[in-house]
Amino acid sequence: MAKAGKTRNFFVWIIMGLLFVGLMGFGATGLSGTVRAIGTAGDKPIAAQTYYLELQNRIASASAQQGRQISFPEAEAQGIPATALQVVVGQRSLDDEAADLGLSVGDRVISEQVLANPAFRGLDGSFDRAQYREALSRSGLSVREYESTLRDQATRAMVQGAVFTGIPAPLTYAETLAQFSREGRTFTWAPLADADVEVTLPEPSEEDLQTHYEANPDLYRTPETRQIRYVWLTPDMIQDDVPVDEDELRAEYEARLEEFQQPERRLVERLVFSDEEAAAEALAQIEAGETTFPDLVAERGLTLNDVDIGDVTEAQMDDAGPAIFAAETGDTVGPFPSDLGPALFRMNAILAARNITFEQALPDLREDQAAARARRLIEDQIDPITNLLAGGAQLSDVAEQTEMQLGEITWTTEVTDGIAAYASFREVAAATDVGDFAEVEELDDGGLFALEVTDITAPMVPPLDDIRADVIAGWEAEATAQAIVDEAEARAAQLREGLEFAALDLDAVQETDLTRRGFVNGTPPTFLTEVFTMEPGDVRVLDNTGGAIIVRLDEVTAADDTDSAFAAEVASIAESTSQGIAQDIYELYTRNIQVNTDVNLNQAAINAIHSNFR
Repeated sequence: MAKAGKTRNFFVWIIMGLLFVGLMGFGATGLSGTVRAIGTAGDKPIAAQTYYLELQNRIASASAQQGRQISFPEAEAQGIPATALQVVVGQRSLDDEAADLGLSVGDRVISEQVLANPAFRGLDGSFDRAQYREALSRSGLSVREYESTLRDQATRAMVQGAVFTGIPAPLTYAETLAQFSREGRTFTWAPLADADVEVTLPEPSEEDLQTHYEANPDLYRTPETRQIRYVWLTPDMIQDDVPVDEDELRAEYEARLEEFQQPERRLVERLVFSDEEAAAEALAQIEAGETTFPDLVAERGLTLNDVDIGDVTEAQMDDAGPAIFAAETGDTVGPFPSDLGPALFRMNAILAARNITFEQALPDLREDQAAARARRLIEDQIDPITNLLAGGAQLSDVAEQTEMQLGEITWTTEVTDGIAAYASFREVAAATDVGDFAEVEELDDGGLFALEVTDITAPMVPPLDDIRADVIAGWEAEATAQAIVDEAEARAAQLREGLEFAALDLDAVQETDLTRRGFVNGTPPTFLTEVFTMEPGDVRVLDNTGGAIIVRLDEVTAADDTDSAFAAEVASIAESTSQGIAQDIYELYTRNIQVNTDVNLNQAAINAIHSNFR
């Protein structure tokens, strides 16, 4: 809990800094005029700057998530201003409650935060009172206003911390969950397929086929089919005809020289020690066969990924370079100095030098440049093609007047070749209806396309006579699967009577102490769920995609509560649950405070802030 508290304090400091930076930006480019507050929560004014900044941040976050700058009307439609207003009102309601309770932080805390802010430091790096006042003045704040804001933030954090640190860890709950998740099962199972069973099927009667056909419509329903006419143009279609400049190719080769010219390298791992004596002793143990480099890494609580320094040149390794490059694969050398202290180095692989001449690289360079130019040429055609379509041109007209190629496709969601290999084409094809106007769209490789849907055939189940062969095959598959299950049930009955799997000619596998998180290859997703509902000695037959599985539960193993992994899981569950409970309590607490706080809002002031975003 202490660690969690320190983490929260750390984030409070970050929030303080970000708050000041945000307020500075607000005062410089945001709200202007005399609007200072948008209302009150109890006796606390709700600062206009606070609402502006909250709204600005939420719009920026939504824009980043959508990959574009959203407009303010879009933000309103998504409820962003309402959410931002609710947040700032809730914060000030909590500030008002803290004031009623007599809670506050001392001047010393505020002083420490002000002195720690780098925005208030002079050229010598120390706090500069003149710089402090000037910075606040530029942001439209007085010293009193800014320090009052800091005090409210710190007091609010103190209230939040009191809630979060007051929730005990639910150890009984955590131990119960850990016992459940780490409980094991030992069981024996064997698959049964058509190759293991002699199945002789009769000729299906008309009644058999009709019954199967009516019971399994999804097996025979055709997907929605769309007849699509389209035009498209990709860089591959034109890049062979695009001229390239050899001088530009040479310049490109020089710019990418590190890609074509590389010295010999080594893949290396580095383990740092406190002093050279400890490193030398570790190397001696490795050479004597008493330990290994991976064992030394594991003793530190590290993984090999933690000590991997990637591929390096001899020059990059300074004093260690010659020894590393003279070592055989798997050798450990050292100790040698490093930026972090004396270290041992293990050499894992040799990467040969690369020396690709301009002439050797020329085909790839020419292809890259031609493709890039082709993409630019295609991009230049977007507006002309858009104008043609907007003027009423048919797709065939576009193909005649441009380099785009005309094509047709019978498309379903299962078709993914040709132009349908592009995700953007499939998305537009699925969303377009008959009669919709064709629009220019972009392909993933820089190409263009436009399409029109000429006909849509809805999903349907064809008449039995039209798919008789498919229905017969489906009936045979269903009958075969049932015969396998019947045979599995017969053998399972013999297992229940005391026979063993081998005596029944079953190729059995025993799994030991598998937990609910385990996985057994060759079994359906629900297999382990079924196993964990069985009692020791139970034998069951489970379906397995046209076959069957016979499984017998041999033993139930309780979780080992003395295992360190068990203790770690209990601690993790207890911590996350405690935090979740605390968060719920805090939200209920703040909601109750807000409901019981007299809130008055100035809609004109709120509208004035909104006008800055329009």
